Amino acid sequence: MTDKRPDGQKILDWMADFMSGCVIGAAAELDLFTLLGRRPLSADEAADRLRADRRATAMLLDAVAALGLLDKQGDRYRLPDELVPVLSEESHDNILPMVRHRLNVLRGWSQLAWVTKAGIPGPRQSSIRGPAGDRESFIAAMHTYSGPVADELVARLGPPKFKHLLDVGGASGTWTLALLRAAEGARATIFDLPDALVQARHRIARTEMAERIEFAPGDFYVDDLPAGVDYAWVSAIVHQHSRERNRDLFAKVFKALDPGGRIAIRDIVMKPSRTEPLDGALFAINMLVHTDTGGTFTFDELAEDLQAAGFVDARLEVEHEAMNSVVTAVKPGSD
Repeated sequence: MTDKRPDGQKILDWMADFMSGCVIGAAAELDLFTLLGRRPLSADEAADRLRADRRATAMLLDAVAALGLLDKQGDRYRLPDELVPVLSEESHDNILPMVRHRLNVLRGWSQLAWVTKAGIPGPRQSSIRGPAGDRESFIAAMHTYSGPVADELVARLGPPKFKHLLDVGGASGTWTLALLRAAEGARATIFDLPDALVQARHRIARTEMAERIEFAPGDFYVDDLPAGVDYAWVSAIVHQHSRERNRDLFAKVFKALDPGGRIAIRDIVMKPSRTEPLDGALFAINMLVHTDTGGTFTFDELAEDLQAAGFVDARLEVEHEAMNSVVTAVKPGSD
């Protein structure tokens, strides 16, 4: 708990934060930023290209410009040059997937009172981009979040000691690339659903790591994991499911690892009180409104579940207030 409690105005300020997010999110879902990064357009021209209502489009554009994310001169709007790298689809490093994902998340959060009463998520509402577009945004958003922090976190773990990495649910390939950059000569296999691997293949093909990485499509809750590996990276997965399902996953990882191999779990790790870190307490709500059994877990819970799967020597290698804590454990070596 902070030393100073929020007053009424602070609470109301928190409640108003959604307005700016919805404006930015709607512009991202409609891809207005990319459109206006190519050349200035009037509201009517933009609406016609989007096949959208002219009045509504003008009001949305004015709100985005009021936030400083568009320039308006006369009746024409344009994306400022300095924002093209982050808000145009034509930039490899844009943040649009995460903006769209956050708006999808907001749809679930808006039903929190109902979810609390019922104990189950509300009906899922897709964005204007449709379920496939939302899934694509989610996968790409994981790279948007992880890309800037991956190398630093790997460095905090120390020099990787593995020959063959298994990236379980590796999605965009972000963590595989970071781990291989720090492990000269090592190889990796990314295991994930086929649609997730599409983005990984595309991203990795542009790097010097392509020849060191293999792809294995599958569902880790249905299929066995590729064997013959000595390091398994389980990133941002355990919060999606119950402890029982996590034990099943850890058992599959245990089976895939060579004796002496290591599992590393990157996720939020809660204090025993479950009120700290704040990011973790809030993320638990994110799981409440979007999954049937997901949540955030303490180190003792993760260690107990790893032990149940056969692992030993569980350690909190990196402690972080958000998603970048890392818990490791070892598969015992052969006698």
